[in-house]
Amino acid sequence: MSSTTARGRTAKQKAEIPLDRELADLPPELRWREWMLRAEAVIFASAEPVSREVLARVVGKEVSIDLLIDDLKEDLRDRPYELVAVAGGWQHRTRSPFGPVIRAAQAPVRSPAQKLSRTEAAVLTAIAYLQPVTRGELTQLFGKEVSRDTIAGLRSAGFLGTGPRSPTPGAPYTYVTTKHFLSAFSLNTLRDLPDIERLEDAGLLSRQVPETDLLAQQEDGDEDRDGEAEP
Repeated sequence: MSSTTARGRTAKQKAEIPLDRELADLPPELRWREWMLRAEAVIFASAEPVSREVLARVVGKEVSIDLLIDDLKEDLRDRPYELVAVAGGWQHRTRSPFGPVIRAAQAPVRSPAQKLSRTEAAVLTAIAYLQPVTRGELTQLFGKEVSRDTIAGLRSAGFLGTGPRSPTPGAPYTYVTTKHFLSAFSLNTLRDLPDIERLEDAGLLSRQVPETDLLAQQEDGDEDRDGEAEP
């Protein structure tokens, strides 16, 4: 049996998990409540934001996912956590007033926040706004070499992926942000980033401004390593 056939059969088996989605035997109110509970259970159990396509697998085919989410949000209105739209889906997040409480408890959390250095934060910000962008363009922007170590660190943290090759001479790799980036910074899409025009007006971000001191705090050892291949 070919690997392609095996993968196709596995995908089909996953799609055919028995589940009564329509719940036609339940009264309308109980049916809707069951759909809400199913959606919440899936979101609660998932390690990643849950898309509407995923939620549609466990509810009736005529169900409005948006209305379902609205009712779930209303249910959680007085809870210390809420449903938020991030990375094209929904995820449970602790409400911000309870952040100090969580930190004071010093309890292990599901997804510890990734700590970034000043350099990494500056480079990640630039890529988020300018993507797809090459390392050479980033170097021109900052007026100082952006090392492969910095890029590799952001990739290892799951914030960056490789974009299309640039049409410039040498066809260098470009870099783009990932869904994990959106989730980590509570963004639903890149349109939720702060207005780039305000940053440009403040002189903080522009392809045309090569001089900046954002990398002045670059740590020792974060310099470019000769001969290392681009990812």
